[in-house]
Amino acid sequence: MAVFLGLPLLIYVGLVLWPFGQAFYYSLTAWSGFSPPKGFVGLDNYARIFSDATFLRAMRNNVILVVVVPLVTIVLSLALASVLTVSGSSTGEVRGLRGSSLYRVVSFFPYAVPAIVIGLIWGMVYNPRGGLLNGFLTALGFDAFAAFPWLGDTDTAMGATIFVMVWAMVGFYMVLFVAAIRGVDKEVFEAARLDGAGRFRTAVTITVPLIRDNVQTAYIYLGIAALDAFVFMQAMNPTGGPDNSTLVMAQELFRTAFTQNRWGEASAMGVVLALVTLAFAALVFVVNRLTGAEKDEGKRT
Repeated sequence: MAVFLGLPLLIYVGLVLWPFGQAFYYSLTAWSGFSPPKGFVGLDNYARIFSDATFLRAMRNNVILVVVVPLVTIVLSLALASVLTVSGSSTGEVRGLRGSSLYRVVSFFPYAVPAIVIGLIWGMVYNPRGGLLNGFLTALGFDAFAAFPWLGDTDTAMGATIFVMVWAMVGFYMVLFVAAIRGVDKEVFEAARLDGAGRFRTAVTITVPLIRDNVQTAYIYLGIAALDAFVFMQAMNPTGGPDNSTLVMAQELFRTAFTQNRWGEASAMGVVLALVTLAFAALVFVVNRLTGAEKDEGKRT
């Protein structure tokens, strides 16, 4: 009992809880990062960051990401997974599109590439001078995009970044949902077809409820990735974008700690980011319960 429960718990406390406790302690000090923590300041660091317009802008950007990125990614992933598994021919055996295995492999490629590489590549694609996107649009006759700064305009910087994040992750979650849908008995989809249910209704009223747990897990992981988003943002807009339009909390934390040596404030930002992440995960669980996940599970049992 001590080996199978005590040892993992000890490792978890040492590698997760203890560092978090240290970060909280440092957030209550005026630590400079290169000397022992001293100068206990209480909650002054928290008061300072919540009165800082830059940090509040970064928090707002994170909220936008956590709302948009998981939602768009999951909708696209579910749609593609449904097409590849149960939205093929309307006659005969229930199956997806022909050659679906090839589509799964190709769509998974972006997830196999490191995020920093994806960010750098798309940074060059969005480059206003000689970038692939502007060159393509100009070739089609849209001369207004000859030197359009996709990452340098407040109206398009966040949208362009969100597109890259969704593009990078949609393939992985499509494969995840394909595996979940293949675990559902085909007779369920055949019965829905006999009852006259179309592809959209089948996906909404049958597929999604039956793989609800997978959707919940995907939403949590995508939300955590959106709350971080450091790698994508730092690769495409290391300065935070025009008017801090793409700045996220992780970037502001990094800048406060490593360029300004205000590690006490940076630790406070890290604690806030961790608490927001935990609150987001808790909210997803609560919404899942309120929408009847346990009731659906009981019915299936």
